[in-house]
Amino acid sequence: MTRESLDVDILIAGGGPAGMSAALRLARLQKEHGGEPLAIAVLEKAREAGAHMLSGAVLDPSALAELVPDYLSRGAPIAAEVRHDHVYFLTRGSRFQFPITPPPLKNHGNVIISLNRFVKWMGALVEAEGIDVFTGFPAVELLYEGNRVAGLRTGDRGIGRHGEVKSTFEPGVDIRAKVTILADGVRGNLTKALVRRLALDEGRAPQQYALGIKELWEVPADRLPPGTVIHTMGYPLRMEEFGGGFIYAMPDGLTSVGFVAGLDYRDPMFDPHATFQHFKRHPLVASLLDGGQMVRYGAKALPEGGWHAVPRVYADGVLIAGDAGGFLNSMRLKGIHLAMRTGMLAAETAFDAVRANDTSASRLRSYEERINGSSVRAELYPVRNVHQSFGRGLPAGVAYSGLSLISGGWWIRDPMPSHPGFERMRTLAAYYPHGRPNPDVPVTPVRIDRRLTFDRLTNVHHSGTRHDEDQPSHLIVHDTDICRTRCREEYGNPCTRFCPANVYEMVDAGDGTRKLQINASNCVHCKTCDIMDPYQVIDWVPPEGGGGPQYDGM
Repeated sequence: MTRESLDVDILIAGGGPAGMSAALRLARLQKEHGGEPLAIAVLEKAREAGAHMLSGAVLDPSALAELVPDYLSRGAPIAAEVRHDHVYFLTRGSRFQFPITPPPLKNHGNVIISLNRFVKWMGALVEAEGIDVFTGFPAVELLYEGNRVAGLRTGDRGIGRHGEVKSTFEPGVDIRAKVTILADGVRGNLTKALVRRLALDEGRAPQQYALGIKELWEVPADRLPPGTVIHTMGYPLRMEEFGGGFIYAMPDGLTSVGFVAGLDYRDPMFDPHATFQHFKRHPLVASLLDGGQMVRYGAKALPEGGWHAVPRVYADGVLIAGDAGGFLNSMRLKGIHLAMRTGMLAAETAFDAVRANDTSASRLRSYEERINGSSVRAELYPVRNVHQSFGRGLPAGVAYSGLSLISGGWWIRDPMPSHPGFERMRTLAAYYPHGRPNPDVPVTPVRIDRRLTFDRLTNVHHSGTRHDEDQPSHLIVHDTDICRTRCREEYGNPCTRFCPANVYEMVDAGDGTRKLQINASNCVHCKTCDIMDPYQVIDWVPPEGGGGPQYDGM
């Protein structure tokens, strides 16, 4: 097959906060240092900049202020400055407000944003600097010269559902680069493949993940003052489960409401989407949403393993930035500023390496040194064991989190022992020794009224998700026989519950058994299935160009 080829100096894979920050920093470095302009390109799988971006989101503006000092005058889409912080512990019918807001959850000086609008704004700044941003072009694999990363290949277009070549077929493009910056997000397909091939996670703790589910609501404008930030712990989670809720108020009654659930739960019947619906039925949340309307929905995994779970972030010809590298502070519930900061540091490293005509791992190692000498390590190292401590339950996690503020994160065993989330899930027989539940019947059913609570399909409709139906599934299950046999018997098909978009269904096979049906067009690209499948037989890969959610205003 003949493929077109494009040569650039620096290629950025992923147009999120990390990727766009890298591009803007490169533009500034070129202005400061002069010389022959470098060829720089940003590749983004969404059909437009910001379309796949989802977060709460409360932004620490420290990295933004350094990257774009005049961001306010340049029209940065800041929804509201944080004015009020509230933290509650919820029981089934009551709430208890923390008398003092824990320091990590104090948001004075931070701002509430729509990450979708924020990244779209960043994309416009990048293009104004003359840097090419190619949207609708998913990167499907890295190009290598030996073990050196030499660029990447975009996905082929015009392949039918069964692998047949259609009349509209266009082969992907090989984009070759001296340095490739991987900013492909949490559980990014490129970073995942690179880490495995080069064992970049050797000697590191396993990454821990959580799933964030969010709805955008329009409520009466006088319901909550703009700039109000609410975080919750407790109900509807049990003491053994990690997570909590959030509510962020913006002007004109626009309100973000969401829930984060750790993807290291033990109960195979646990359902994050159902848990979110139970959360909204709590009197505190229901009273805030009463009379309102849900206008948008989305879900996204979060990398919460902390400092010890960050892989080696450099190799020959490549750097890893942002969520792809696991740079998120789970104690502060923030990662956007860390993604921006690591993107900027990656840009500085790549710029120096290309100008020196040395893009070897030994030269690119200075990226790690830059991170270690920056605010990134200063922020993440003291909270390096926080998420792991919740593996012993909520009381232990809260106690250790408080202690870490004094001890700087010290513990008897450092790093604190941890396991991948999918390994922590127990079988039905082990978790329910006195009676195995029916995997097709929820343990804690939710009353769906489509006013406050919604089924998955209704939510997916509000995510703006769109995929071409006539294309190969981008959710690859390497052994579907496991699904109808071992997985159904041992775990009760947890994919039908941990997926927040009704992608996976067990349907009647016609012979009295059940078989797996994959509704790939529902996928909101959260990556939970790739993370949480107990047999690790699911691979998420990018769909044909531009497919996925449209997170307007999220």
